[in-house]
Amino acid sequence: MSDPGPDPLLHKMLEISEMFSSIQGEGPFTGRPASFLRLSRCVPPLCPWCDTRHAWGPGTWISVSAAAEKILAHGNRLCVITGGEPFLQWESGLNLLEAYLIEKGITVQYETSGKVLIPSEAKGFKVCSPKYLSGTWQYRIENNTRADCFKFVVRDDPAHVAAFVKTHCLPETSVWIMPMGALRNEQMDRLAGVWRFCVDNRFNFSLRLHTLIFNNQKGV
Repeated sequence: MSDPGPDPLLHKMLEISEMFSSIQGEGPFTGRPASFLRLSRCVPPLCPWCDTRHAWGPGTWISVSAAAEKILAHGNRLCVITGGEPFLQWESGLNLLEAYLIEKGITVQYETSGKVLIPSEAKGFKVCSPKYLSGTWQYRIENNTRADCFKFVVRDDPAHVAAFVKTHCLPETSVWIMPMGALRNEQMDRLAGVWRFCVDNRFNFSLRLHTLIFNNQKGV
């Protein structure tokens, strides 16, 4: 028998922050049971309101094979791959993991800030959440045509979000707006304003269900 050679799923490694099974709490897949894979490392400038700062730094290295095995064991038909910035690890093995999961019939959904270029080969559903930092958008304009939808967190002044959507000619149906807030009370304070903003602009409204239910608890 010939040597089958090294299995790339065994030898490619991903640096992860956490993995868990839960329910997608925000955006277009809200309410669906999902496996979450949070990859380590992000791209500066970092968001001062980030509620997953534990993903900014070093994580744990595991093989693509081990990550895939754990995701399949959850039994969910949706896998949310987030970060940090997940596409930093596209060539490190994320591309192989995506191909394997899709082959197994699992829907892959990415959460990216759009600070890096979304790989043109990525076949999963790309939710892009551009960030307004230091008076400007930290965003690669090429992602306009590579993202499947856009999700914005809004604090008190949503005008710059409406301007971004208009400038980039994004369809209203592809835009989700949710209140900024790492804590339950922060979200509650902003819900009504975000609701009115969505009504006025015909954008999709999104809660952050995991925060409303579990506050700032990790792994949900």
